[in-house]
Amino acid sequence: MSPQLYEFHLPLSPEELLKSGGVNQYVVQEVLSIRHLPSHLKAFQAAFRSQGPLAMLEHFDTIYSILHHFRSIDPGLKEDTLEFLIKVVSRHTQELPAILDDATLSGSDRSAHLNALKMNCYALICLLESFETMASQKSLMDLALGGKGRKARAKATHGFDWEEERQPILQLLTQLLQLDIRHLWSHSVIEEEFVSLVTGCCYRLLENPTISHQKNRSTREAITHLLGVALTRYNHMLSATVKIIQMLQHFEHLASVLVAAVSLWATDYGMKSIVGEIVREIGQKCPQELSRDPSGAKGFAAFLTELAERVPATLMSSVCILLDHLDGENYMMRNAVLAAMAEMVLQVLNGDQLEAAARDTRDQFLDTLQAHGHDVSSFVRSRVLQLFTRIVQQKALPLTRFQAVVALAVGRLADKSVLVCKNAIQLLASFLANNPFSCKLSDTDLAGPLQKETQKLQEMRAQRRAAAASAALDPGEEWEAMLPELKATLQQLLKLPQEGEGMPEEVAETETAEEVEGRIRRLLAKASYKQAIILTQEAIGHFQESEPFCHMDPEESEKTAFLNLLGTIFKGPAAPTQEKNPQGAAGNLGPGETGCKDKPSVSEPEKCRENDELVKQEMLVQYLQDAYSFSLKITEAIGIISKMMYEHTTTVVQEVIEFFVMVFQFGVPQALFGVRRMLPLIWSKEPGVREAVLNAYRQLYLKPKGDSARAKAQTLIHNLSLLLVDASVGTIQCLEEILCEFVQKDELKPAVTQVLWERATKKVPCSALERCSSVMLLGMMARGKPEIVGSNLDTLVSIGLDEKLPQDYRLAQQVCRAIANISDRRKPSLGKRHPPFRLPQEHCLFERLQETVTKGVVCPDPLWIPFKEAAVTLIYQLAEGPEVICARMLQGCAKQALEKLGEKSIPQEATKDTPVLPTFLLMNLLSLAGDVALQQLVHLEQAVSGELCRRRVLREEQEHKTKEPKEKNPSSEATMEEEMGLVGATADDTEAELIRGICELELLDGKQTLAAFVPLLLKVCNNPGLYSNPELSAAASLALGKFCMISATFCDSQLRLLFTMLEKSSLPIVRSNLMIATGDLAIRFPNLVDPWTPHLYARLRDPAQQVRKTAGLVMTHLILKDMVKVKGQVSEMAVLLIDPAPQIAALAKNFFNELSHKGNAIYNLLPDIISRLSAPEGGVEEEPFHTIMKQLLCYITKDKQTESLVEKLCQRFRTAQTERQYRDLAYCVSQLPLTERGLRKMLENFDCFGDKLSDESIFSAFLSAVGKLRRGAKPEGKAVIDEFEQKLRACHTRGLDAIEELEIGQAGSQRAPSARKQPAVSRHRRLASAASHSDFVTPEPRRTTRWHPDTQRQVSRKKLRIVFSSDESSEEEPLAEMTEDETPKKTTPIRRRASAHRHRS
Repeated sequence: MSPQLYEFHLPLSPEELLKSGGVNQYVVQEVLSIRHLPSHLKAFQAAFRSQGPLAMLEHFDTIYSILHHFRSIDPGLKEDTLEFLIKVVSRHTQELPAILDDATLSGSDRSAHLNALKMNCYALICLLESFETMASQKSLMDLALGGKGRKARAKATHGFDWEEERQPILQLLTQLLQLDIRHLWSHSVIEEEFVSLVTGCCYRLLENPTISHQKNRSTREAITHLLGVALTRYNHMLSATVKIIQMLQHFEHLASVLVAAVSLWATDYGMKSIVGEIVREIGQKCPQELSRDPSGAKGFAAFLTELAERVPATLMSSVCILLDHLDGENYMMRNAVLAAMAEMVLQVLNGDQLEAAARDTRDQFLDTLQAHGHDVSSFVRSRVLQLFTRIVQQKALPLTRFQAVVALAVGRLADKSVLVCKNAIQLLASFLANNPFSCKLSDTDLAGPLQKETQKLQEMRAQRRAAAASAALDPGEEWEAMLPELKATLQQLLKLPQEGEGMPEEVAETETAEEVEGRIRRLLAKASYKQAIILTQEAIGHFQESEPFCHMDPEESEKTAFLNLLGTIFKGPAAPTQEKNPQGAAGNLGPGETGCKDKPSVSEPEKCRENDELVKQEMLVQYLQDAYSFSLKITEAIGIISKMMYEHTTTVVQEVIEFFVMVFQFGVPQALFGVRRMLPLIWSKEPGVREAVLNAYRQLYLKPKGDSARAKAQTLIHNLSLLLVDASVGTIQCLEEILCEFVQKDELKPAVTQVLWERATKKVPCSALERCSSVMLLGMMARGKPEIVGSNLDTLVSIGLDEKLPQDYRLAQQVCRAIANISDRRKPSLGKRHPPFRLPQEHCLFERLQETVTKGVVCPDPLWIPFKEAAVTLIYQLAEGPEVICARMLQGCAKQALEKLGEKSIPQEATKDTPVLPTFLLMNLLSLAGDVALQQLVHLEQAVSGELCRRRVLREEQEHKTKEPKEKNPSSEATMEEEMGLVGATADDTEAELIRGICELELLDGKQTLAAFVPLLLKVCNNPGLYSNPELSAAASLALGKFCMISATFCDSQLRLLFTMLEKSSLPIVRSNLMIATGDLAIRFPNLVDPWTPHLYARLRDPAQQVRKTAGLVMTHLILKDMVKVKGQVSEMAVLLIDPAPQIAALAKNFFNELSHKGNAIYNLLPDIISRLSAPEGGVEEEPFHTIMKQLLCYITKDKQTESLVEKLCQRFRTAQTERQYRDLAYCVSQLPLTERGLRKMLENFDCFGDKLSDESIFSAFLSAVGKLRRGAKPEGKAVIDEFEQKLRACHTRGLDAIEELEIGQAGSQRAPSARKQPAVSRHRRLASAASHSDFVTPEPRRTTRWHPDTQRQVSRKKLRIVFSSDESSEEEPLAEMTEDETPKKTTPIRRRASAHRHRS
């Protein structure tokens, strides 16, 4: 077929070119074989050199054949074809402008060039798509195989990189489309298929997942420009819009790519209308359909969000189309629309110069954002807070909305979603950082100025109203009202002129007559008549020729003339003159008129100035009010956020810490509470949390303000000292850990240490507390660098342990603690071969300590007790032979006590009374003995045991070295190592037995110093009536606990006394101390304390809050460490969940949180807890029961546990005895996370609780359980739910009788046989389950008379009594009372109460 006779039609698929179509339509004549392709390609190339681009008309079959065999041909041939086709199209592009401009072009030539153009473009684009398909398959294969061999495969392509070849082809097509090629078509209308051919390849390239990668940026830009030309020159708008919508729905990676393209078309190509078209298409999407198509919704949401960031002004005109999606179910679309609104507020609707319409639009957008702060989706609420954070940071939020948005953020702090809470904290932090009020936001500091300025504003408004009211009155009427009083005042002054002398109202030399007249008028208006008359007299003498003072009529009396003048001044000159002198009125009209005209000219500026001052005052008060309200909201937020500091989510904790740093920097007083509260987080196992605390304290304390290094050091020390004020022991330990970290990293400058030493040695003036805090800080720093204190040991001794009297025991205590930090307190490890650091007994430190303690024992100073505890600890930590030093110390103190006793007994010999020792002295003595006893035990078990082990290891190593070397044999070496391990273990046991023997047999032996204090200690503890001083009782009880730690024998003999005091002592401090002591004993001697465990649990219900808190801490420690058997009494811990003290309730909640991590512990304990808490005797009220169980049942998360509990609780209805227990069980069932299987368990056990459903509360509880289950039920499970609900309602309205009718109506006769067999099966199952759980012994199911009339006599038998293990009282529990032989002979209050109890029993 001659090239001039056919017409090339662009096919939809390549196969169409093989079929004959219409008249003169081009058809491929022959598909060449692979081996003939190279030669035909060369022929085509030769023809191209001679004929140019029109050679394609004769050689199209060659290119078609190459495309047909593309997968099979040689890569070199593919690349040659691509290179050649690029040349062809490029040549054609260069020649076309001249051809198009040729006015003499014939129709056949035009048709030839059109066919060649379509053939060339079709061939090039098909080749482009073939290469793209091959590259995509290779990338997928590389992804599947991983990175192995990727470089080798890349080299195999002979340097051909397809990703670099795409861009020139696309640019070439762009150049081609920029030509005016439509003239090649008839009527200059380009066919749609040609445009679709070019743009279709662009869209197919975009579908490649790697197109969004940075390396393909040039390709993306080329595609964008090519499509931009198609949009502007070839009417591609509609097709592009449809295609973009489709691609957003199906390709998630394209959102950002298409946003870049659309924004470029809207800005560079002027195609803003495409934004509206795309947004209209998205807006018309059904929200319900998008909720079922999350992938499409995600693409649309990402597209809208990024588009709003790039072209917000263009998008704003179309945003109303998207509003329907704010009510849709898909949260991503809601987030996208809200983000678009926020971007418009930030970029378009920002500033104070907005027009009214723009301001209204901005307010509508902000209203919508605020409303969605309460959206049902936590993702939307979180996104709203993020958007507001950006708005606040860029200062685009109007001041009028500050309070509302701050209130929204504070409200969201209580959100259930962790993400929302985190973003709420960030928003509040942004508010603080960008607040327009003040750098210091203390509500207490703002309250004073606000009150003062508000009062001033009220006064100004009152004056304004008074002035307005006086201006409204007729001057004549006002003059008549004041005339009587004015006459009286004038008459009095005329009679006694001397009274007026010396008054302050005088006429200044610079004043004019008009100014003086105005002053007189104001004095009269304020009723200051006396000053007005005196000023008028002065003015008459001063302005004799000026109006109105020159018109004094000499014929009138002085009084009348004066009143007329005052009336003229007050009312104006016309009225009084006309009344008294009508003739003169006309003559004086000129000046009078002038006066009337001058009057407003004088008052108008004053009025304007007063108005301005009033407006300024109102603005000031409004500013102070906003600042005060803002600070109150921040204070409210601090209280909420501080409770979130111990959340399990690391990111939330980090946000809380950063928030408190910012709040502290803004001077909010309550911030110090949060800064202190974050201290314990330094022990967090999460590295991020620990580092956040360190960074917070770096920011707050290591970067102080100051001109010099010394000034900065002084500020740092002052700030750290504030943290130590009223700090607990735990707070001090946390701060010590932080300072230790800073010192080890050399973050504390040398100037800090220098200033601390100067304050400690009093080289600079400072108070006693400042000196003490300096020593504390030095001690903390010594943890990180012991040489800070170690090199100045003698200086510290002289500071705190000098010989002056009275002794500063607080400073001495801190000196002891600081010195203690120079040694390692931990037990020596086996790896350490060097002996531990210790000082000789003769060191001056121990001499001063011994002397200070011995002298202070006779002083009634309460600070001596904590000092001597620190001193004893330091002696045992650093001294060689500390027991010798402490023995001398005890002997010295006892000797002083005996001397005091001797001094007291001399004057009493005449009366023959028993000598009395001062109470404080006895208390000091017993307290010292207890400290020595405990430290001696610690010394033996840690220092001595560690030293014995160290010496043994050294000895074994020495022996091993001295042995003759033998032939090395691997098996013999392994055997030797095993033997060495066994030998080491045996030696450890031997050393432990040696230490235990010393404690049991020697420490409390009669020959030891400690043993001498035991009788005295027991006498004080056994006679609380005789020794009734609270401080003495507390010290004695604590000392007894420490003595019991030494020996199991001594402990066993005194346990009854300890627990008697624990239960019967009237002093909360004694009970609290003994709770701690018995907890330690439970760890040291668990077998001895185990029978007394119920008495430990009993303290959880102690009336004293302090004791309950201590008992909660001790029992938490013992239970979680498995040192105490978890019995039914754990219900006492559950009762603490409703304790009125928030600290105790939080402690209990933390206990159950930790216990829930220990397997099935809570599940196993729940039956006992429910049984005890709902018992008529010893239980709790109904509302508290609900609170407790709601907390505990939230730990049941496993389906099997839920099913088992449902079955057991249902069966418990049979054994419950009261209506209250029925309601409690129903409530527990309703709080469980039911599943469909759990519901079936309830159906199986329906007869257990069916007869109780007449009670409204029980029925409501079961209905609520069904309602929860129905929310997430599957369609197949709803039938079971409906059946159960029907049975519930029938039983509630008509009782159990209705159930039989319901079952008969539903099942008919077919289910009757199975219904008769069911009870036997269920009975067997229930008995089996009951036997598997010791807490539940379930009787046989009860049958109603209507169902089984022949067993009516059996049912009427006496019901079996079911006994639960948790309901039994342990008969083996020892009573916490002393037997007769243990009872002291001296009668005491405890003895009286105990004997009375025995008589009653």
